[in-house]
Amino acid sequence: MMMAGPCSVESEDQLRTIARELKKSGVKILRGGAYKPRTSPYAFQGLEVEGLKILRKVADEFDMLVVTELMSPDVLDEFETYVDIIQIGARNMQNFSLLKALGKSTKPILLKRGMAATIQEWLMSAEYIMAYGNDDVILCERGIRTYETYTRNTLDISSVLAVKELSHLPVIIDPSHAAGRWNMIESLSLASLAVGAHGLIVEVHHDPEHAMSDGAQSLKPKKYAEMAIKLDKVSKVLDKKLV
Repeated sequence: MMMAGPCSVESEDQLRTIARELKKSGVKILRGGAYKPRTSPYAFQGLEVEGLKILRKVADEFDMLVVTELMSPDVLDEFETYVDIIQIGARNMQNFSLLKALGKSTKPILLKRGMAATIQEWLMSAEYIMAYGNDDVILCERGIRTYETYTRNTLDISSVLAVKELSHLPVIIDPSHAAGRWNMIESLSLASLAVGAHGLIVEVHHDPEHAMSDGAQSLKPKKYAEMAIKLDKVSKVLDKKLV
């Protein structure tokens, strides 16, 4: 399952331009940040509720679902209204008050692995959501922090194998945040498919040089389309070998 879209919702026109191209490549789930937790308080923080409304409007135009990040239970009601899949970012993986609130949500939860979390800690965070009543949890490996600085994070691709051994939950990979470099995304995506990930969440922007956030790790729509074709071909080869 492919999830794709810009790091941040910047405007309705921006999101529509990107979504139109992604739809041509078969994307069914549109990603985009309305609430943007940034390391710097001076960086773009997102359009908040207005961003949620734009996501819903554009996704409905192209018959897509919406996945976006929730920061606080204070706006959970708005997410229940406008969002199809609620994403919990790496920094909130062990925000247990938030996880408990999500246990009462009617929406599937996409739970990203914390930047320094063990696999066991990640699974226990998922257990918090399920223990409070919501069994619809998707795990997302987005790379962990190591001593390496060339990439944004270090993609722990073996975590997919571990999760499939230890849990029944689906697990996807975010190659964009793992690498922090657009030119690595395709190869990491192909590796994710080969190792058995259930899906990918990829950042795509039509003008990454002028993106308000994470432009360096965003694919242009044309490059994403080329990658989608390769993923489809590799998927068919893998299916044949497994028969």
